[in-house]
Amino acid sequence: MVVQTERDDATWRECETCGLLFDEEADASEHEGRCDDSEPS
Repeated sequence: MVVQTERDDATWRECETCGLLFDEEADASEHEGRCDDSEPS
């Protein structure tokens, strides 16, 4: 699941499964659909 978070005065989307950060909501949504709890791709 991807959640919105604030870091360095910016809004990011963070994958709760692997911890990868995204600045674009579309990228985060795409990642969420294929994240398998392994190392970030």
